[in-house]
Amino acid sequence: MHPSEHAKTTPDKPAYIMSPSGSVVTYAELDDVTMRGARCLRGLGIAPGEHIAIFMENNRHYLAIVWAAQRAGIIVTPISSHSQVAEALYILDNSDSKALLISAKMHAVAAQLREGARTVAHFMMVDGVAPGYESWEEALAHETATPLADQCAGALMMYSSGTTGFPKGVYPKWLPGRPITYMEPGQQLIKKYFGFDASTVFLSPAPLYHAAPLVANIVVMFQGGTSVVMERFDTESSLELMERHAVTHSQWVPIMFIRMLKLPPEVRARYRFGAHRCAIHAAAPCPKEVKLKMIEWWGGIIHEYYSSTENVGMTVLNTPQWLTHQGSVGTPLGCKLHIVDDAGVELPVGEVGNVYFESAAVGFEYYKEPEKTRGSTNDRGWVTIGDIGYLDQDGYLYLTDRKNFMIISGGVNVYPQEVENVLILHPRVADVAVFGVPNAEFGQEVKAVVQPRDACESDPEFAAELIAWCKERLSRIKCPKSIDFAASLPRRENGKLYKREIAQRYADRV
Repeated sequence: MHPSEHAKTTPDKPAYIMSPSGSVVTYAELDDVTMRGARCLRGLGIAPGEHIAIFMENNRHYLAIVWAAQRAGIIVTPISSHSQVAEALYILDNSDSKALLISAKMHAVAAQLREGARTVAHFMMVDGVAPGYESWEEALAHETATPLADQCAGALMMYSSGTTGFPKGVYPKWLPGRPITYMEPGQQLIKKYFGFDASTVFLSPAPLYHAAPLVANIVVMFQGGTSVVMERFDTESSLELMERHAVTHSQWVPIMFIRMLKLPPEVRARYRFGAHRCAIHAAAPCPKEVKLKMIEWWGGIIHEYYSSTENVGMTVLNTPQWLTHQGSVGTPLGCKLHIVDDAGVELPVGEVGNVYFESAAVGFEYYKEPEKTRGSTNDRGWVTIGDIGYLDQDGYLYLTDRKNFMIISGGVNVYPQEVENVLILHPRVADVAVFGVPNAEFGQEVKAVVQPRDACESDPEFAAELIAWCKERLSRIKCPKSIDFAASLPRRENGKLYKREIAQRYADRV
């Protein structure tokens, strides 16, 4: 059912609750604002199938704008709130966005975006005003709260993270005229597998510009549940919210697990989660030791899935399955998996290669990037997103790393994720990035940049201790030859580590 239907049956039920601001949007309020929003966007001359962009932090307007566009047949592109001006302008131009909706908190870049955006005809701001921007709230106040006569479902066009160059717009298989009740196949799989229904209370700690939390919140509201959306992730606050709102479902990335586990034991013991029945995690491989500790803490309710912005396939596994296949990201759901070498030959069980998905539901292209679209698909119609891994004899997938991050040292393949999983478990490490740097003899060598929990520990003695820590747990070829320290790493709130930003600093060093 569409949220507009829930507005008729449960008008006063919260569709979502923002935290820590405490702002609540009921289904009746969501229906009202999205009817007005849909009329406003159409009144700007934005037709079904055309594009708008959202550039803001998690706030009370974000999901309402998405739903307004959804019932106007408009395609929405979220832009990371951490984007620099040049990055945001590239996405605005590349996506052909006709309108930009920005928050007052983005005022520092508002003027530059207003001057530099070539395709944008309409600039609107929420929670404030700025030169050249209209007020979104004032515009809605002039619209009537009645449905458009030709309501039809819009879509999302997310951009890839851009860890290896310019981000790519993932243009969905979009057909005009679909009813607003239409749910994408991937959304239907999420609903069924994780058990989202009207009783769901969903904790969403990640930024809404990322595909996984945005889609999950959409699914929750299709079912008439309630989302608790954190305006910014805070480790202990997430636990308090789970207890206070009797959260049934939650969604995480591994770095959040790591930070929760590093809370003092007495803090973790302070909270109870009696209603919590499904904790979902994805976005990056989770170190085995971290997963085991989370299972010990929360029990057998942890579910993992592996997918992508391209939505070409999905793997899933529950806690019992993971315990018998530790380190796996699961078995395929609604698709088939193939491991293929660089020559296009399918590899047998246990051999590492490129992960390809075979699915009848595949229907995307990289917007304005026909060569990249073709490059992602082989002659059998299977699609890859650049991950590498292997299948075991039971059909479970194990990821080793992104192909572009693989280190080749003396002819040996080293997967940075494996080294990162070891270093992050050191009790005095807050975050870590591992990548290859040039080596005159071996071609590349392993380099690590570590964010220590205590900045005072950024010294050669701690670096030597960390290298020794690795040597006790990894073969020597995989161990970092050197370790640098940083006050912070470019990891976004969606859990993605923008490793390219760090690796580029070392690209020319030999």
